[in-house]
Amino acid sequence: MLDVSHLHKEFTGVVAVDDVSFRVQPGQIFGLIGPNGAGKSTTIRMIMDILQPDRGDILLDGTPMREETKNLIGYLPEERGLYKKNKLINVISYFGGLKGMPPAEACEAARPMLEHFSLLPYEKRNVEELSKGNQQKVQFIISVLHQPRLLVLDELFAGLDPVNQELMKEALLRLRGENRAIIFSTHQMEQAEKLCDELLMIDHGRTVLHGTPADIKRIHGRNAVQVEFTGDAEALRSIPGTRVTDLSRNFAELELDDDTRTNDIIAALLPSVDLHRVARIEPSLHAIFLDVAGKDNGAAQHETVSDAPPPPPMTTRSPRVRKQFVSMLIYLVVAVIFLLDLRDGFEAIKGVFVLLAVGAAAWSFIRFQRYRKEDAGTAAEKEVQR
Repeated sequence: MLDVSHLHKEFTGVVAVDDVSFRVQPGQIFGLIGPNGAGKSTTIRMIMDILQPDRGDILLDGTPMREETKNLIGYLPEERGLYKKNKLINVISYFGGLKGMPPAEACEAARPMLEHFSLLPYEKRNVEELSKGNQQKVQFIISVLHQPRLLVLDELFAGLDPVNQELMKEALLRLRGENRAIIFSTHQMEQAEKLCDELLMIDHGRTVLHGTPADIKRIHGRNAVQVEFTGDAEALRSIPGTRVTDLSRNFAELELDDDTRTNDIIAALLPSVDLHRVARIEPSLHAIFLDVAGKDNGAAQHETVSDAPPPPPMTTRSPRVRKQFVSMLIYLVVAVIFLLDLRDGFEAIKGVFVLLAVGAAAWSFIRFQRYRKEDAGTAAEKEVQR
């Protein structure tokens, strides 16, 4: 279905994605995981033809991405893109129209999903009246409305409570059962471990893990135990021969040195906590994620910024920047005209006009640079917040 081969992307010499390859098959949920800034979003943007790779190939059914093949893909971005002042049913109709669906057909196709997510009572209400979780469900409905063969889902469970996460999981598994190919990008390792048939972890723009969850656990397996308890959780951090990989109020996962026994853990904890359960386990994907992401895996030698857009160009679409740039050009043209006139003989009034025009051009240039930097800084802040 989808073949990604040796993708490479740089932004002004900064490596964002470095030699990433994978394949997504029909009827498969493919997990794309990694730390913040690892390169996931840049990879997704290249798959969606929003960014062009510097090197590498992206093939859908053996052919490069074209405008006509984009309707085969459903895309749920991390950022919401709904028209909040419009009624829910009208928004669904509009996005269906972008995929070539008549309004009545789009509304009819959406109705079973609206019912599944308990959104039918909201179909005549403005999107802005919906909760964050309900807006996420609407985005999902829009992304699958046109029956795409490939789904690209970026942080699908964002904003959903446990009940709605289960509803979303049911919908996702139903789509897999319909033989759709699904890319599932997430930071939630527990969801990735439960849902994904295959996983690819990117760190510093490079692939550091690739395989089925079972294969990854077998290769990166550790001597580990889970502990359920009541008491002082901090006591677990001081047990010799162990490392805490997951810790909450009443639960912990510990990685043990080869010579550390389970009895040693129990003896060390008994004075501080009331033990409910101690069990030998295979490490969770969460623990492996922390272990691999925390290491210098060699990719750190490359200075990487995976999800940052290219630096802003010299001119931008900001009205105030454009105004100062145009003003600077006008003043320079005026100065050149008067300078050409001065070739026939110096006149004081023309010399004054030349100086005034050059000064005004210099002032416009200073303001142009200042506004451009301010706008670039604002854009960078928004990108970090995103």
